[in-house]
Amino acid sequence: MRRLLSINPWLYLLFFVLLLGAVLGQQNRLFERAWFGVTEWQHGEQWRERSLWLADYRVAIEAKPIGNISDVSALTYDPDRRSLFSVTNKPAKVIEISLQGDLLRTIDLEGFGDPEAIEYIAPGTYVIADEREQRLVKVLIEDDSRVIDAADFQQLSLGIGLNGNKGFEGLAYDAANQRLLVAKERDPVRIFEVLGFPHVDESRPLALEVNTDPKRDARLFVRDLSSLDFDAVTGHLLALSDESRLVIELNAEGKPVSTLSLLRGQHGLRRSVPQAEGVASDDAGNLYLISEPNLFYVFRKQGD
Repeated sequence: MRRLLSINPWLYLLFFVLLLGAVLGQQNRLFERAWFGVTEWQHGEQWRERSLWLADYRVAIEAKPIGNISDVSALTYDPDRRSLFSVTNKPAKVIEISLQGDLLRTIDLEGFGDPEAIEYIAPGTYVIADEREQRLVKVLIEDDSRVIDAADFQQLSLGIGLNGNKGFEGLAYDAANQRLLVAKERDPVRIFEVLGFPHVDESRPLALEVNTDPKRDARLFVRDLSSLDFDAVTGHLLALSDESRLVIELNAEGKPVSTLSLLRGQHGLRRSVPQAEGVASDDAGNLYLISEPNLFYVFRKQGD
């Protein structure tokens, strides 16, 4: 009897450790990540030919400070200017960055509460997401723009699952299908598909549609979403997670096909990316990443 009693505390401890491990594994989606690793290994050769295949990317520029700015968030590539755009919210600004990570200019934002994302739509046309208000604003950025006032442009407020500063964190645009993809940061993680905004053809009536894909969102084995990017060549979507330190490539059916880890030692990184906030790709397949407070990264496919 005494022997059984002496064993019981160890059994309780073992049970507690197993339970804690299961909870942490579920919170961090470790089981799903592990299973995807097996799937990626099994189908690698097949998927590589039809995807960006993030496993082949290596860091080319690592943690380069971007000028005298801070609190950067989101990233988008402008194929006309061949530069990158991001936003800061304290103070609220749009910033233009070269493909080498040099600060080119800043533009003041007025009438924006908490700008968290910016996305290129067409020459000179962008959408900025205001996180707390879940508001999307179509803006025009000229070469001589110095101030952008939200009151001067089209706006769309969705107000879906309002949750303080856990609202809209990322934008991506599929030009071929004229759909704007909007990422909700967490609680829960969601990607909304908005059709009809921005309203491009003013001669036609506004037809607005907002869709979700619960199956795709359930496959996102990440704790949060920080940014999105759409690759027109493959039709695939990139989803960036700060907390999971991961970029996931999703195919047209919304299934994960490859990943890029932002941890030290992965993809040539000497240090882990501290707080990844934005991802973008150019027409040559290079990946650009931005991290708070003002760090810039470039990843290129091995051999390119």
